[in-house]
Amino acid sequence: MGAALAQAALAMGHQVTVISGPVVVDYPQAATVLPVVTTAEMLQVAKSKFRECDGVIGAAAPCDYMPYTVRAQKISKTGQPLMIELIETPDVVASLGQCKRADQWVVGFALETEDQRFRAIVKLERKHCDLMVSNGPSAIDAATNEVELLSPAGDVLASIQGSKADVATQLLAEIDARLMTV
Repeated sequence: MGAALAQAALAMGHQVTVISGPVVVDYPQAATVLPVVTTAEMLQVAKSKFRECDGVIGAAAPCDYMPYTVRAQKISKTGQPLMIELIETPDVVASLGQCKRADQWVVGFALETEDQRFRAIVKLERKHCDLMVSNGPSAIDAATNEVELLSPAGDVLASIQGSKADVATQLLAEIDARLMTV
């Protein structure tokens, strides 16, 4: 979805910077692509670049948790259960939403498996987003997507389905009309 959004934004004449983790995705050549590995790196680069941007669309799905302890050496098998302790990673979109200027905007994505619309609206508020795109797990590794664009009041501004390219084009048109127009 991120690559399709980048292509749609470029087609509309916008400058596009993509901050991407290690994925097998072909981003448009006209986009500036900044590779990161960890969620913490994504946050650091996003905060740095956000200062120069009009807005951000947080379509990435960085890890929500990371190991509390990372070992430098391989953990060998012992035949016993292994307990792994996880801690939350920083929330990139929420961090950007909290530090946005009055002339900036933030659009988040909420991929949920249950109570999709409700949870997306909660995320919209908690992350200080201007709009939220709600979708489900069927979008993962699929050629198509089905999304709802939600307002801060919880209204469904648009229901869009189709190829990811078509969904991205329609989403960008909605975002452009609501947030990018001067």
